[in-house]
Amino acid sequence: MINPFATTRLIGRSALLATGIVLASAALAQTVADNQLPETGLNIPANLQIFGKRDPNVRKPTAIVNDAIITGTDVDQRVALLIAANNFKPSEEDRERLRLQVLSGLIDETLQIQEAKANEIKITKEEIDRSFAGVARSFNKPVPELRVYLRAVGSSERSLRRQIEAELSWSRYLRRKVEPFINVGDTEVEGIIARIKANQGAEEFHVKEIYLTATPQTEQQILSEERALILSIQKGEKPFEQIARERSEASTAAVGGDLGWVRAGQLPETLAQAAVEMKVNQLAGPVPVPGGYSILYLVDTRRIGSADARDAVLSLRQISMAFKTGITQAEASEKVAAFAKMTQAIRGCGDVAKAASAFGAEVVDNDAIKVRDLPAQLQDIMLKLQIGEATPPFGSPTDGVRSLVLCGRDDPKAAALPSMEQVRQQMEQRGVNLRADHKLRDLRRDAIVEYR
Repeated sequence: MINPFATTRLIGRSALLATGIVLASAALAQTVADNQLPETGLNIPANLQIFGKRDPNVRKPTAIVNDAIITGTDVDQRVALLIAANNFKPSEEDRERLRLQVLSGLIDETLQIQEAKANEIKITKEEIDRSFAGVARSFNKPVPELRVYLRAVGSSERSLRRQIEAELSWSRYLRRKVEPFINVGDTEVEGIIARIKANQGAEEFHVKEIYLTATPQTEQQILSEERALILSIQKGEKPFEQIARERSEASTAAVGGDLGWVRAGQLPETLAQAAVEMKVNQLAGPVPVPGGYSILYLVDTRRIGSADARDAVLSLRQISMAFKTGITQAEASEKVAAFAKMTQAIRGCGDVAKAASAFGAEVVDNDAIKVRDLPAQLQDIMLKLQIGEATPPFGSPTDGVRSLVLCGRDDPKAAALPSMEQVRQQMEQRGVNLRADHKLRDLRRDAIVEYR
């Protein structure tokens, strides 16, 4: 299915160009020595001077790409779509940065569509319609309701259909022009499988990071700042991911600080120690790291190739009871106590409907939910429940009180090693992605782009 909200290349905290330096009267600098800066092949002087001035406040919101026009409306509608889809509340500074990133993404989409057409690849209206309907299903909305939703958030059907066309065009171009030339030998595949075997059973951590640089002069300021950020996250004022996008100075800021799945040995020593000692959904920090301090958030843990109890699939019945508006604390406590007594008396899932009906509560079933998809506070409880038992009551004054009754559990099996063919397909896909990146760089280099 087309993912209309892929944000990795669009949302980021890319560095802005520095302000222009006024022309000085000194002579031109000598060529940089090999041991001074990394070799670029561009013959850039070490003590260079900027001849002229660039105003950092000037933004170019539109562009013409090989005679194809990208309007300010195109940019605005895509920005609105991304903000709504990611539940992101950007500051004015972030919104301006996002506009520049979106414009860059729209230029890439234009180049992809143009290259596909140049190779006689055409995406029909019927294909785009089917993908658009698939997006609507992912939103649990009929197509007409999705159109209304897009307009309501400041976007449009046209903006989404343009992205769908670009993704379909580029995908078909890669299948025709790149995939047939990617070949992975048995020796390469066997080497990958051998490495997987060697790491089997090793613990991995899914972590997110907010990194701020610090010097001896700014160390206390950065420590205070990170403690304030931790407090803000714990209070629920802003999600970790939003703060990472706004404040983190690591390259992962663009993806909400997400480092993905890593082993302890792949992290700096201090972060590795923190990850090992943390519990899921816990924050740690400020953690000293080379060049500054980090805030670490542990999303999840797993062992490579091993079964994880939290991957068990549960069959649940939820009993819920709403509180009346304006209920007092004493009344709520009394209701919760009575609700708890009712759930403790349940003897198996067959008894749930009768008990809930007598209490005036509602029952909702879910036969395919993983333990790890539940809130962290409930995961350990669910793992210790026997079939037919209920959790203690949980909820809030606004949402009412709930309890989950365990009706069944399918325990996970130990993960088998991937087959030769599975590994081969993954490696071939990696090769396709690499060549696709190279091709897109070539298209950018050869394109005529006029910013307005």
